[in-house]
Amino acid sequence: MKKILLVEDDPFLVDIYSKKLQKSGYEVTIETNGSKVLDVAKEIKPDLLLLDIVLPEMDGWEILKKLSESKEHTNLKVIVFSNLGQKDEVQKGIELGAVKYLIKAEYTPSEVIEEVKKTLK
Repeated sequence: MKKILLVEDDPFLVDIYSKKLQKSGYEVTIETNGSKVLDVAKEIKPDLLLLDIVLPEMDGWEILKKLSESKEHTNLKVIVFSNLGQKDEVQKGIELGAVKYLIKAEYTPSEVIEEVKKTLK
């Protein structure tokens, strides 16, 4: 079973996406605090990080930077999942190592799950 670390601080979105991912056969771990993400990732070794950018204590940009500097997380795939959708933000996410950048308002939960499946194939 593939492991996904869902990094999101909106309880409504955590509920929707964790249930949908679990129904799709993934083991889901949730983290709402940006400063804890790297420790949790080291502990559970997820196959994919579904990462929001706006988070308490450490934002997604900082998490992406730290992941790119870490030798432990070289095979970790990251999908940024954010409401920040300006072209320069999308470009920044890809440059920092995200394999995809999904803008929340443009994807239904089912479409997000499809993108996760494609990424993990």
